[in-house]
Amino acid sequence: MRPIHPDADEAAVAIGAKLRAARTAQGMSLSQLATTAGLSKGFLSRVERDETSPSVATLVQLCQVLSLPVGALFEEPELQHVTWADAPRINLGGVSADERLMSPRGQELVQVLRSELEPGAHGGSELYTISCEVEVLHVVAGAVEVRFADRSVVVRAGDALTLPGREPHTWRVEGGEPAVAIWVLVPAPWSGSA
Repeated sequence: MRPIHPDADEAAVAIGAKLRAARTAQGMSLSQLATTAGLSKGFLSRVERDETSPSVATLVQLCQVLSLPVGALFEEPELQHVTWADAPRINLGGVSADERLMSPRGQELVQVLRSELEPGAHGGSELYTISCEVEVLHVVAGAVEVRFADRSVVVRAGDALTLPGREPHTWRVEGGEPAVAIWVLVPAPWSGSA
């Protein structure tokens, strides 16, 4: 019996965006890459738009110039999907707040928290700090007043407030309506495993 070989996938492997990302991350223009790799700018432009496929030798050459392992172009990105229903509830001290960790547990670079806040919900009467470099509050619905030692800022639906993570502050839902807020903390102040 003869072996049956699987058919090749007719869909081309899209590597152009990864090549472009590697080039721009290094601050290299298309012209600079073309000159360094000994290729035409037009050809490289078509490769980055996935309109043509380079030969293996050309691909290796481009990866060498970009200090990019060839295999990195074909790796599937690690995606982690967290649904609201499955997101772990956390307690950051907020009163009348359903707070959930929306980024994966153990993610160390960033933490994303979603808070569904009842009217009058608050972060406590005392100012507090979070051990991170940057904290971003994005209000999706309602309004949240953020109080600092010397002032207050009202963040309304659609608005965002960025502050140093170690800046003492607290918050309160304003306007007698519920609110929904997204908090982004960089880097993640805790592992999220508790």
